[in-house]
Amino acid sequence: MPDRVRTVILGAAGRDFHNFNVYFRNRPEYEVVAFTATQIPGIEGRTYPASLSGSLYPAGIPILPESELPKIIKEKNVDLVILAYSDISHVEVMHKASLVLACGADFRLMGPKTTMLKSKLPVVAVCAVRTGAGKSPVSRLVSRSLKKLMGRVVVIRHPMPYGDLSEQVCERFASYDDLKRYECTIEEREEYEPHIDIGNVVYAGVDYGKILSEAEKEADVILWDGGNNDMSFYKPDLQIVVADPLRAGHELLYYPGETNLRMADVVVINKIDSATPDELETVRRNVRTVRAEAKVVEAESEILVEDQGLIKGKRVLAVEDGPTVTHGGMKEGAGAVAAKRFGAKELIDPKPYAVGSIKTTYEKYPHVGKVLPAMGYGEKQIQDLKKTIDRIDFDTLIIGTPIDLRRVMQISKPAVRVRYEIREVTKPTLEEILQTTMRAKSC
Repeated sequence: MPDRVRTVILGAAGRDFHNFNVYFRNRPEYEVVAFTATQIPGIEGRTYPASLSGSLYPAGIPILPESELPKIIKEKNVDLVILAYSDISHVEVMHKASLVLACGADFRLMGPKTTMLKSKLPVVAVCAVRTGAGKSPVSRLVSRSLKKLMGRVVVIRHPMPYGDLSEQVCERFASYDDLKRYECTIEEREEYEPHIDIGNVVYAGVDYGKILSEAEKEADVILWDGGNNDMSFYKPDLQIVVADPLRAGHELLYYPGETNLRMADVVVINKIDSATPDELETVRRNVRTVRAEAKVVEAESEILVEDQGLIKGKRVLAVEDGPTVTHGGMKEGAGAVAAKRFGAKELIDPKPYAVGSIKTTYEKYPHVGKVLPAMGYGEKQIQDLKKTIDRIDFDTLIIGTPIDLRRVMQISKPAVRVRYEIREVTKPTLEEILQTTMRAKSC
């Protein structure tokens, strides 16, 4: 065999595996010598198994820490490095490119032509310009509309395979029993439970070709529910992109969020009830500048609270969605917003009480405010989260995560759930847009 292009794929247990599966797996001109891992704790040190990597890789492919990249490039004589994860600044992308080039290898980003699979069914994709922009409530709203307009909707969720990869090739979630069967992490539950609660079937896993094939058997339309601000794995007939004016300007400053914006058919400017006029105008101007042809829907993020009486006048601890307040860059989330809006006496700062991996999270993300990130990528992190909560003196725990933490840990003090739902305030609505575009595409 001629010399193969020795390749490393930088990832975070998602886009990296997808790019390999759809482009590199069966190409003898390339040799993927390693994946690297970052962003998600504990996902390195594994092997991408032979059952997934194919006949060119009978021993599988090692998954190594990205921090060792210069050493990997040198020791494995690497020719090409692929960046294959999401929600990083344009500056950080170029820092990585500069490091790779200085080590002697080429640097590459892969786009839709080489990575998007085509479905035989209509596909609606919900993506974003940043993680934490509000994709999940938008996806739920879109799924309800699609059911009325087109029939059976199957949701395919961006991957979160943090366990045994050979057991996570194609996962189907239709009940809470499925969550237990697949030993889902808190992050996975946060994305799957809200869909299950409204009767949606969700697929996820590692091999998104196989996943699509299975999903198509029970669907009339596919809804791609994106993760972070990654691009869709499937070629969409309609791409909806959620923008966040609380981080105005980020829609042009993060990878691949700007790519999503430039491909958008519809832009949802979310959280307009919390943003300033200047922040809103910045996002509106940027959308007009790079994607003037997109339809724009403006929406409020409505906070729903189980019992406001458990917040008013109380000393509260707010637990937030982990990715939103870590690599998503947000100082706080729904829990802290609810504490302020509904009259909490005090928002307790959990940092002095953090233990184990939670303490490490604060050290890695010093921007995080007086909130507790719900880091739960494995059993140890869940235990560290519980130990941290147990060390803090508070009256009420505000659960600002998309799942009810009481399902995964015992909480001895009163707790109240806070959720976001979007409320559209401009015309046309998403359902009106879907009605005029998707019905025409399905004919």
